[in-house]
Amino acid sequence: MPRKPLELLSFGVLIVIVAVNLVAFFPRWEVIFPSVLALFGVWVMVTAGIRARSPEKYERGAFSTFAWGILLTAIGGAWFLSVQGLPVIYAFALVLIVIGVLAVTAALRVWRK
Repeated sequence: MPRKPLELLSFGVLIVIVAVNLVAFFPRWEVIFPSVLALFGVWVMVTAGIRARSPEKYERGAFSTFAWGILLTAIGGAWFLSVQGLPVIYAFALVLIVIGVLAVTAALRVWRK
């Protein structure tokens, strides 16, 4: 089975996300990078689903890819919240909750085996 070119697809999606965010948030430059990071994290989660459907032999697992996608989305979302003027404690709490949920999920995966 030939390998799917997810790298090129991901690069194209990143370019589209950057372009859409530039148009959507043009005068507010401080919001563009956090929203790009959060939306690209969502794309990484989508690629985890693609990898779960057709795993390659020497490739990162779908759970690991999904975890990185969640972390990117949480960090981008927390940064976006802090730029919007909310107290930093909310952004910090969001990142801690996501890390805690990932730790519990990883522990349960190991424990189940």
